[in-house]
Amino acid sequence: MAGEFDTFSASAMLPAEATTAIVLRMTTVVKNKTGLTIPADVQHRAGFKAGDVVEFKVSGGVITILPKLPNADDEYTPAQRRIIDAQLDEAEKGPFYGPFNTAEEMIADIKGRLKKRATPKKNKRSSR
Repeated sequence: MAGEFDTFSASAMLPAEATTAIVLRMTTVVKNKTGLTIPADVQHRAGFKAGDVVEFKVSGGVITILPKLPNADDEYTPAQRRIIDAQLDEAEKGPFYGPFNTAEEMIADIKGRLKKRATPKKNKRSSR
């Protein structure tokens, strides 16, 4: 396995702060009986660690290896997901206000509802 570093100007691709990029090129031989092995230096430079899940994309003879990012369903247990889904279902019932065409309309609506809350209710007393 041979490794070499190439340096090239990246000013056309990146912000002005990044003027050079270093690309690690390594060659290896694909063997019949084993899968393709990613060299340790390449894994390290890409930030891959043992246990990481990666996703392969192939297009026109180019293989792209990306870290598999978790989705929201992977972050919660089934019980937690049921609780969240129930809360979302309840939230969808409302109350909803709007839609408003401008921020001023929304602010006027909020102020009006706050005024109604602040107005003390008169208690009806029974006369004896």
